[in-house]
Amino acid sequence: MRYLPKSPADREAMLKAMGLRSVDDLFASIPAEYRLNRDLNIPRQMAESEIVDFFRQHSRENGDGYTSFLGAGAYFHYRPVIIDSLISRGEFLTAYTPYQAEISQGTLQSIFEFQTMICELTGMEVANASMYDGSTALAEAVLMGNGLQSERRLSRVAQFIPSIWKSSLLTSSTPALSFSARS
Repeated sequence: MRYLPKSPADREAMLKAMGLRSVDDLFASIPAEYRLNRDLNIPRQMAESEIVDFFRQHSRENGDGYTSFLGAGAYFHYRPVIIDSLISRGEFLTAYTPYQAEISQGTLQSIFEFQTMICELTGMEVANASMYDGSTALAEAVLMGNGLQSERRLSRVAQFIPSIWKSSLLTSSTPALSFSARS
């Protein structure tokens, strides 16, 4: 849910409905010795890039040298906060039913646009971005790779690929889908 700040008139109306004159009246029941009568000692606001740098620096203090065991596709990545606003634009939303807005079509549209842009930027014939997890993406990549090869139907998969992903790949295997583990 988006945060919608209240206008001064809205605040006045809420205070009036509660029988109060000011926001300070909300805290009247708290004894004075327990109230903070000074500004909080907090640093100035920072730009998004400064915040990212700040937390990177402090995370090194807390966990430098440790291995991340986040898995199943959750690795270190950066996603600018503007992305939420961009993917919420109206052109990415369609009505699924008269009473329910549905974002699925907009998600598919944004994935299509992303895949098209990647193909244009890299010169690749195909690009895929619509996978929810790493094992599915691996199986899809092997299928796509084998589909582009005319005579040989063997894809190489690195040995360090998680074993559960390889299991998923084997489950998806057909005569058209074969792979070998190579380092």
